[in-house]
Amino acid sequence: MKTATIPSLRVDPKLRLSAESVLREGESLSGFVEQAIRATIEHRQAQREFVARGLASRDKAQRTGVYIEANTVVSRLESLLDQAKSGAKVPR
Repeated sequence: MKTATIPSLRVDPKLRLSAESVLREGESLSGFVEQAIRATIEHRQAQREFVARGLASRDKAQRTGVYIEANTVVSRLESLLDQAKSGAKVPR
């Protein structure tokens, strides 16, 4: 597959200096920017999927009339968090 370019980006000199100051050994500014773009894309895709699951869950609850109380959900989430912190296997 051929490579493509990302449009050049004008930034405040302070932002460029900040970015350069956190580069790792052997890392280029363009590599850093590429990794930042990839991470942001992954984050936004995960957000989109999360919202889609939430909306689907809401629609199912409205359709079926079956709802789970907030305190039940929070308790289950706290339990999962406690298990994760203790290193126990967390059920999916």
